[in-house]
Amino acid sequence: MSTTERPRILVVGGGYVGLYAARRIMKKMRYGEATVTVVDPRSYMTYQPFLPETAAGSISPRHVVVPLRRVLPKAEVLTGRVTTIDQDRKVATIAPLVGEAYELPFDYLVVALGAVSRTFPIPGLAEQGIGMKGIEEAIGLRNHVLEQLDKADSTNDEEIRRKALTFVFVGGGFAGAETIGEVEDMARDAAKYYNNVSREDMRFVLVDAADKILPEVGPKLGQYGKEHLEGRGVEVYLSTSMDSCVDGHVVLKNGLEVDSNTIVWTAGVKPNPALSRYGLPLGPRGHVDCEATLQVKGTDYIWAAGDNAQVPDLVGRKAGNENAWCPPNAQHALRQARVLGDNVISGMRGFPQKDYSHANKGAVAGLGLHKGVAMIVMGKMKIKLKGRLAWYMHRGYHGLAMPTWNRKIRVFADWTLAMFLKREVVALGALETPREEFYEAAKPAPVAAASKAEDKSRAEEKPKAEQAKAS
Repeated sequence: MSTTERPRILVVGGGYVGLYAARRIMKKMRYGEATVTVVDPRSYMTYQPFLPETAAGSISPRHVVVPLRRVLPKAEVLTGRVTTIDQDRKVATIAPLVGEAYELPFDYLVVALGAVSRTFPIPGLAEQGIGMKGIEEAIGLRNHVLEQLDKADSTNDEEIRRKALTFVFVGGGFAGAETIGEVEDMARDAAKYYNNVSREDMRFVLVDAADKILPEVGPKLGQYGKEHLEGRGVEVYLSTSMDSCVDGHVVLKNGLEVDSNTIVWTAGVKPNPALSRYGLPLGPRGHVDCEATLQVKGTDYIWAAGDNAQVPDLVGRKAGNENAWCPPNAQHALRQARVLGDNVISGMRGFPQKDYSHANKGAVAGLGLHKGVAMIVMGKMKIKLKGRLAWYMHRGYHGLAMPTWNRKIRVFADWTLAMFLKREVVALGALETPREEFYEAAKPAPVAAASKAEDKSRAEEKPKAEQAKAS
């Protein structure tokens, strides 16, 4: 890590907002004007809207992540966590992946930690649940589901088969509905290659505490999404929640009980808990409280945006909703990051800040191959699409929103190849324990009980033979 007398702009978090804000700052910054330092536990940014398609094998996992050092070659990229921030001294404490923590001074601060899965103290959830916030979880879910089909195909025990072929998804928002749609599609295709497993043997269950799914696309398209999933054999239970899932025994509040090896948790997100240690003003739900300029309230050198920020929705407030806040989605995160980057440069040069204002352009969701829903907002007109056309809108929007042309081209190449080649249905479960086979081969072989007895007998006879020889 280099040391310099130039002002330091510290970006905490290398996700969507952190990456785009850092790129914007470096684009607008004059040569040598400041040092940009990005700190994140991972050395890459994950485009989360593509996680369901990654779990289904439609996109290669490597193409959904963007390496920070490659995209930000002129920035300092530190792999670690910012544990605390001393605002009086303008110093952040960095905990690297290896080694002792150290202090890093800064002049300007960008908080872009994003969100984490929102969980509840449900018995068994921590031990059995699978999240969908990172690329590792998407890969793990894909391998896990295909392994369940392997188990079911290779056993005659009906109870093991039933538990392996039951898949429970909790949460009916974008993440939950898209993931169950993609995974069900993949499992249906994979079943063609198994002799003893068919789609009719599988049970997919979607649970949500709300009275509808996909609220982001409106009630009519949400109802269509529900009916579409039910038409594919997915059981949808609304206005209910999960009470427990100890050892895979799922108990719902409506009385339903099922045994499942696969419990996917997508019931919302919450701001990163690390924010509570930064001494920043927080809103009622734990978000950093920001002005419309994305500056943290009460400061002139700290900005925040994205899922960890509470940003006023100026468009909604002009329409009469005085308590309107920007929703935590990629559409706002991308645009906020650009305004934030410009405002950091303006703040550094002493110029006025610009307010963030963006009218919602709609929402798109994919429910599997050639299936989707979309709501496009054009002024006062809302265009509602469903089926294949909505699926094209979903892929087109997110394909173009994917950061860097390198990754855009790779994603579109994956989709193009999938038009001519069949879906891959290989489970690579050994990825989670890659050294296990080598460890088994390299560890000392156990000594058999008979060999131990022979060695003991020889040891006892040896002194007797030496004594007889001496006499």
